[in-house]
Amino acid sequence: MTNICTNSKSDNEQEASYINAPELQFFVMGLFFIFGGITSLNDVMIPKLKELFSLNYAQVMLVQSAFFAAYFVISIPGAHLVKRIGYMRGAVVGLLTMLVGCLLFIPASYSAKFIIFLLALFVLASGVTIVQVVTNPLISLLGPSKTSHSRLTFAQAFNSLGTTIFPYLGSLIILGGLNKIDPKTIDAAALAVYRATETQVIVKTYLFLALAILIIASVVWMNRNRLVGEKHETGSFFRSFNLLKEKRFGLGVACIFLYVGAEVAIGSLIVNYLMQSHTLGLTEQDAGKHIPLYWGGALIGRFIGSAVLRMFRPGLVLAAVAAGAITLILISSNSSGIIAGYSLLAIGLMNSIMFPTIFSLASENLGTRAADGSGIICVAIVGGAIIPPLTGVAADITHSLAASLTIPALCYLMIASYGFYTSKASS
Repeated sequence: MTNICTNSKSDNEQEASYINAPELQFFVMGLFFIFGGITSLNDVMIPKLKELFSLNYAQVMLVQSAFFAAYFVISIPGAHLVKRIGYMRGAVVGLLTMLVGCLLFIPASYSAKFIIFLLALFVLASGVTIVQVVTNPLISLLGPSKTSHSRLTFAQAFNSLGTTIFPYLGSLIILGGLNKIDPKTIDAAALAVYRATETQVIVKTYLFLALAILIIASVVWMNRNRLVGEKHETGSFFRSFNLLKEKRFGLGVACIFLYVGAEVAIGSLIVNYLMQSHTLGLTEQDAGKHIPLYWGGALIGRFIGSAVLRMFRPGLVLAAVAAGAITLILISSNSSGIIAGYSLLAIGLMNSIMFPTIFSLASENLGTRAADGSGIICVAIVGGAIIPPLTGVAADITHSLAASLTIPALCYLMIASYGFYTSKASS
């Protein structure tokens, strides 16, 4: 039985309640795993679609724009849906929407049109958005508020586990089957057939995911009444945005925008970056196999970070890792060979605790407005739709992937500033 527990605090703090349901933490971690893995598959799809549709970097980054635009469109409606039907039923709705998105890759392949792939990604991401609106506040509520930073970071480690495993398997399946044909050398009819054939590996990958999602949704539905005692503040659709008047929360939302944008931009460039002759000079598939090192760094960092955050102020830890990310970008963009390649991949380690720490720093003391706050923060994940294309434009203009890394470096600079700000506010 799930129940609400009261946690005693000092006289200077408000008494806070939390949901005592240890078994639900495993459920939430499983959801983190699946939506993290699906999101990271975009990094494998980008080089595939870039070659098949003869796209430049700015154009192919629309893959990330289509995916992360869903956070901007769906997050607030998703938060209000969760408030109406509860966390567990909200998770089912999100999972079923993800299922529909996976199935849309079938008509996308047969149409052989890039825009239909973008539509499928948008629908898939809409489901991911709803699931994320559920998971972030729920894991924060499944224990005392004083350990929410550590608990959310630990849960995010399972997100990183998904982002580590999925790209490796995806590179074997999706990139491994790419035929060496230049789309520019064949006529329109042959090109359509070629694209439809080559994208079948994408279809098979997402059909397998659809089956897995259906099984997970069924399990969640059977347990839809397990969560007892959840509370949500009622209010109008647009009332959520008044949370932005709170300086700490508003700045945190901006940092989520910048963090997701920087993380996704770097992950999207890894394959092409490592294929360059002056870095590692790898083949497309071999470069794709290195993507898990980037996301695996985040996995390791989150397990370590869940312990570190119990010993040091979260704001200071956030500032330190953001400064570390800037340092690694400077090293990578001003070097070559192994140093350039692996210093870029090492940024994943610095990324590890950023999202959960920013989220929990911004969301402290939201109480019954947790779903509203999660919805607003998830809107900010639209940074993944905006920063990567800007980075792609910079790469096209400068003809240098190294130079384009200046954009994510500036994002990390702002995040470091937020870390210092919150550490002073908490001292």
